[in-house]
Amino acid sequence: MSTEALEYGLLGIGLGSDSEDESTTTTTTNPKTEVVECAQPTTKADRTALSEEAFQELKRTYRVKVENGEFHVHLPFPIGSPSPDGSRTINKPEAQEILHAVEELYFFRRYEEAVALIQKIWADAGENLFDKDTTGLLRLYERRCAERLKGKGE
Repeated sequence: MSTEALEYGLLGIGLGSDSEDESTTTTTTNPKTEVVECAQPTTKADRTALSEEAFQELKRTYRVKVENGEFHVHLPFPIGSPSPDGSRTINKPEAQEILHAVEELYFFRRYEEAVALIQKIWADAGENLFDKDTTGLLRLYERRCAERLKGKGE
């Protein structure tokens, strides 16, 4: 290995560009590489948003959410949260909880209950509250449950 390779670094890659802010970088140019040194941030981001006292209080009062099935019984109606403009919105975890409730009923072949739950969801929230994927999955489960019920009746 040559001393020249060690002097300029084996993987000396130039990181400089014209669009960089000059106040945060300093550039040292060598005949073979361009080395850009970035200024250190003035403040280090706090990795936790809680103080030690708040963390200890949360730790003391935290209870694990144990779910042993029957998700549909625990669904909060009306579905969603009120938004500032007066309409309702639903976040991804809430939508997933609803979807899991329907999936559970389908999995355990409780098709009538699944259809009733989906119809209750549509009556309460409508299709516009959910994203496209969730609406599609709920429609799919509704259709499959109806097919299973029709096949059961024959």
